[in-house]
Amino acid sequence: MRFSSIHIRNLALGAAAALWLAGSAQAAEVHVMISGGLSAAYNALVPEFEKATGNKVITAYGPSMGTTVNAIPARLDRGEPADVLILVGYALDDLIKKGKAVNRVDLVNSKIGVAVKAGAPKPDISSADAIKRALLAAKSVAYSDSASGVYISTEMFDKLGITAEMKDKAKKIPATPVAEIVARGEAEIGMQQISELKAISGIDIIGPLPDPLQKVTVFSAGIATASKEPEAGRALIKFLASPVARETIVNSGLEPIEGAGK
Repeated sequence: MRFSSIHIRNLALGAAAALWLAGSAQAAEVHVMISGGLSAAYNALVPEFEKATGNKVITAYGPSMGTTVNAIPARLDRGEPADVLILVGYALDDLIKKGKAVNRVDLVNSKIGVAVKAGAPKPDISSADAIKRALLAAKSVAYSDSASGVYISTEMFDKLGITAEMKDKAKKIPATPVAEIVARGEAEIGMQQISELKAISGIDIIGPLPDPLQKVTVFSAGIATASKEPEAGRALIKFLASPVARETIVNSGLEPIEGAGK
């Protein structure tokens, strides 16, 4: 019998997951709150975790910060069930300070990318000056209401000296992925974490912001203090930080943090 490379990889992944998670909690229901940056890789990996452990993972999605109804802090304030929290590192730190989470584990580094509607002309983004010219030439620009958008609107525009020019043309997009706005033609240029851009069709990712303007965001995981299944939650975090998960994470546009979860 012949097996495809994908089938062989899935068999290896499942076997490695079972070994990696040996000694974890008995079957449990694990509630996870996660922001967009790690979602694509997480969605691909969770079925393997469930298969290896017998645990059931229930996921709620939302921004790491902000005041929208789906934002992770707002969900916690409403008392929604949570065992594992996966979000921007400094937002998790804030939850830890407030006594809502413990045990920060840094999982991945995430860079900001630039995208246009599929088939649209791709502006030069090779330098800070090129980015400045592209943004000034664009009729509309979209950025997220989470970590990358906070940086873009409060720091990057100022670095480029175009805060006033961007006031009317740049729009913060709450809750909805920026790539969806770009794909619908509602913004000429969109900027968000590359991993979040890659999850949406109908756009072309030009590339990451150039180094002088780049802001690398750390996405981290922690256990909610109100968790009913902390052991199963720690097993999930350990799996996401393991070598087993590396290929999936890299393919999603993220950089695994070496030594995470040890």
